[in-house]
Amino acid sequence: MHTKEEKLKAFARLLDVQERLRKECPWDKKQTNESLRPNTIEEAFELADALLKDDSKNICKELGDVMEHVVFFSMLGQEKKEFDVADVCNAQSDKLMFRHDFIDWTGWEVTRQDMVVNTNGQVVYKDELNKQANNHQAAPDTATQVESTWEQRKQRERDGNTSVLSGVPDSLPSLIKAYRIQDKARNVGFDWEEKEQVWDKVYEELDELKAELKKGDKEHSAEEFGDFMFSLINAARLYHINPDNALEHTNQKFIKRFNYIEEKAREKGVNIKDLTLEEMDKFWEEAKQTNK
Repeated sequence: MHTKEEKLKAFARLLDVQERLRKECPWDKKQTNESLRPNTIEEAFELADALLKDDSKNICKELGDVMEHVVFFSMLGQEKKEFDVADVCNAQSDKLMFRHDFIDWTGWEVTRQDMVVNTNGQVVYKDELNKQANNHQAAPDTATQVESTWEQRKQRERDGNTSVLSGVPDSLPSLIKAYRIQDKARNVGFDWEEKEQVWDKVYEELDELKAELKKGDKEHSAEEFGDFMFSLINAARLYHINPDNALEHTNQKFIKRFNYIEEKAREKGVNIKDLTLEEMDKFWEEAKQTNK
């Protein structure tokens, strides 16, 4: 592993490379926030794929791509004299220090002019210094304890989100968004008292969905299907299952098994659509055993 000095040198090298590309590369020269955004989203998803596969080599590679975009957007901000990469890093550090008020930050620097480290080692707003002087919180022992007060800490930020759910991006994929909405609500106490209670809601939503499907009402069926999915995601959250990861594992499992059927069709010298359903089922069961 590299020393801190080597890491800083490597990051400085990335800054230098990107600055030169911005000046000399025709493609880099023409990029804007809007034009670069789709590439950034794609890079984020490529990183997500590597993380799901726990592929260290590609995680490292894709992290580099994402980091390059962070540097690039920071450079665009610098050109407009709005912010640079130092502002990005400092703002993130200040935010993390403020939110982790159970950590003793005595002797650490805060770059925001309206913030200071108090006598308890907490990062606070200067005009609240006296009020916060005796507000020393016991350090949490578990990640769950940190999560339980996370939203409250975030709500104290003056330039942060105006409401608990306003921090959930509109552009998040719906499944992930549902999970984040529920998780944020949980952090302020809006949750089932016992996780087993969620199943009554799941079954209730399923019954309502089946009733609308039986009527043939497409509009209400779609609405009830959404309610059913939302309740099922809620159940996953309560049982500490990430529904997006779980569904993607199932997607990959299905792809492998379906590819096996296609392979067997080719071995028979026929197109997959020419297989009977019985033949497909037979190969599907073989694929399940093969994958095991």
